[in-house]
Amino acid sequence: MAGQIYAGHSRCYDAIVVGAGIQGLFAAYQLAKRGQKTLLLEQFPLPHTRGSSQGQSRIIRSAYPQDYYILMMGEAYRLWAALEAEAGVKLYRPTPMLVLGHQENPKFQNYRQSIERHHIPSEAFTPQALAQKFSGFYPHGGEMAVSDLSAGVLYANKALQAVQDQFQRQGGTVHDGEKVLNILPGALVTVSTSQGEYQAKRLVVTAGPWTNRLLAPLGLQLPLQPLRISVCYWKAKGQGHGSHRSLEQFPCFLSAGLSGHAHDVYGLPSDEYPGLVKICYHHGSPVDPDQPDQLGHASAVPDVRILQDFVRKYLPGLEPEPAVQERCLYTNTPDEDFVLDRHPRFRNIIIGAGFSGHGFKFAPVIGKILCELSLGEEPFYNLAPFQISRFSTPSKANL
Repeated sequence: MAGQIYAGHSRCYDAIVVGAGIQGLFAAYQLAKRGQKTLLLEQFPLPHTRGSSQGQSRIIRSAYPQDYYILMMGEAYRLWAALEAEAGVKLYRPTPMLVLGHQENPKFQNYRQSIERHHIPSEAFTPQALAQKFSGFYPHGGEMAVSDLSAGVLYANKALQAVQDQFQRQGGTVHDGEKVLNILPGALVTVSTSQGEYQAKRLVVTAGPWTNRLLAPLGLQLPLQPLRISVCYWKAKGQGHGSHRSLEQFPCFLSAGLSGHAHDVYGLPSDEYPGLVKICYHHGSPVDPDQPDQLGHASAVPDVRILQDFVRKYLPGLEPEPAVQERCLYTNTPDEDFVLDRHPRFRNIIIGAGFSGHGFKFAPVIGKILCELSLGEEPFYNLAPFQISRFSTPSKANL
């Protein structure tokens, strides 16, 4: 039963992880693999749709403008493959991803140059070749594309379950439906929940949009902005029995600096709903994660209208109205880079946050990094882009 504590269960652990999204699951799994007696706490009954990790699909890709992300993805692919082999579950399918943009656009050029610099398997398309190879795309503004041939689709919900299963097979303990109420720092961290009290030598906080509520009593507030994202699915015009197959072969894509769009639009082939493609705007509306359906009208981003405009211009073979609308939560940092760091004062409290809508693919590496930080080790990667100190005015009232 969710959140139930059984008689005789220990309340003292080597490590506690708060938050059972994909990042917390991988952190707990890595800790358990390292021989740490680990408790994973989740405030909602599992599985749930209240956070950022749920859903059927996510894009996995090597293509990034930033070198540090590309370097992390090399290991991420290997760790995803290792999890597939260990769990005996298919978690990924290869699908080329197109980066769309104007030849002269700096953002598009950053993608193209990084792909070339890191020798990512790719192919460049002129506007004419793009329209010929991928008949669904209409580069109405003369856009070209470069493909990431290492890309694909991750099966998100299957991945969540696979990591949880492997964590428990390593001896890890999951308590879901159990909300954390208070964290008392010390050589042994004390975590009070709706069901009881636990102690551990180290704590990892991966609580998504609820992160600052846990950090505030510890004298730290990060510049995290929860956003509600519209996840939209679209069907082909005049869709018949034969069109399902063509949409299943639809590539992943990511727009990079298209005129009239401040943020990226991205898409995935038919998967969740047969005959529908997933197309979303990489931005949303500020929201209280406990009341995700309540939006302030003044702050609401008209993301569905932006998507309708994009579909009308670039994918005219799709219906102009989404067939299905769902929602997801992002937790954004100002620079959209992650937070992977120790608490500035309490060094046995580790924070993984601000994954800004693009962290799922990195989760195996992020979990390993959080594990290493909690064990007092220095990870292989340069973590300067992810350190708390990069923010100019973090709240340190009690530090």
